[in-house]
Amino acid sequence: MKVLEASFVQGFMRMADQGWLQGWHERNGGNLSYRIRPEEIESVREDLKADGEWKPIGTRVPGLAGEYFLVTGSGKFFSNVLRDPEDSICILEVDAAGENYRILWGLVNGGRPTSELPSHLMNHEVKKQATNGAYRVIYHAHTTNVIALTFVLPLTDEAFTRELWEMATECPVVFPDGIGVVPWMVPGGREIAVATSELMKKYDVAVWAHHGLFCAGPDFDITFGLAHTVEKSAEILVKMLSMQPYKRQTITPDEFRALAKDFHVTLPEKFLYEKH
Repeated sequence: MKVLEASFVQGFMRMADQGWLQGWHERNGGNLSYRIRPEEIESVREDLKADGEWKPIGTRVPGLAGEYFLVTGSGKFFSNVLRDPEDSICILEVDAAGENYRILWGLVNGGRPTSELPSHLMNHEVKKQATNGAYRVIYHAHTTNVIALTFVLPLTDEAFTRELWEMATECPVVFPDGIGVVPWMVPGGREIAVATSELMKKYDVAVWAHHGLFCAGPDFDITFGLAHTVEKSAEILVKMLSMQPYKRQTITPDEFRALAKDFHVTLPEKFLYEKH
């Protein structure tokens, strides 16, 4: 099978286009990666070329040794993924030490995988271990309203989780573990990768202050839906704050507990404090 005929590649391209249509990927902003299943990589093996040069990842991910990934390219535009995928995305292989990668398909006009590759792979390693291999997607988007909130809310897990939970009743059900927050750091390096991977041990979502959203999930639909839900809740909060500086009414801690009971989720008590 040709790479572009594979259903996992089609799903990847569709998700990239959904993010572009939301307005989250101006110019070359944002990145997406998918840890390919063994049977999927075998289905496209005939279309891969294993003669590429091994290059350093920029970090060490032994838990991903020998794994294959589909990723967006550095400097490439999400708006071009559907129109020109062979120029915009690539399949890469991680070596047996988890220290280097080589490109097997894609980026036909040159280039390299996303500059956030260390963050993506370190977080893939964390989520693979934490979910017994179930999670396969990592997504970074420049979600407008989430970014706006990083200028006015305290940069704490508790503040972001509680405020976003209150804006839409589905939020505690969609992300019951809460949201982590990374203070501003230079993107693309090991420091932000390490900070994010620590949060990903507890959460599926991390806010990058003044930068965007970083999230993980088992497939394209769930991961995109998670990002979409968080950003929608942030949009409601931004609109609410613009109408008046305080809430006349909201969801109380006991109402959150009732919601958790009916929907069979566990909400950490640290997010259910009384607000004054």
